[in-house]
Amino acid sequence: MYLIVIGWLYVTLLMALAEAFSSQGSVLGAIITFVFYGLLPMALVIYLMGTPMRRKAIRQQEQQARQMASEGSIQPGSAVQPDTSGHTAALPEVAAVPAVGKKEI
Repeated sequence: MYLIVIGWLYVTLLMALAEAFSSQGSVLGAIITFVFYGLLPMALVIYLMGTPMRRKAIRQQEQQARQMASEGSIQPGSAVQPDTSGHTAALPEVAAVPAVGKKEI
């Protein structure tokens, strides 16, 4: 997969160089050619081709978490399992902003 990406980037780099050194071309046109014909399409291809690998890694992590939970190594209420009680979080004991009162003279 990466061989195709490298080859396409090489071709678009040569297209950009031909644009830059052409008597009718410009450096800005060469940059736009390289970005829109080379970098953006190949970034999209790499992202789309990497999707199955990312899904597989996520499934493996979930399976390991389930396996650890079934072994009893994860305690209820730990950081791995979210709080599903449906209650809002409690306020801290000490208020963050002190109450405004009258000054004593």
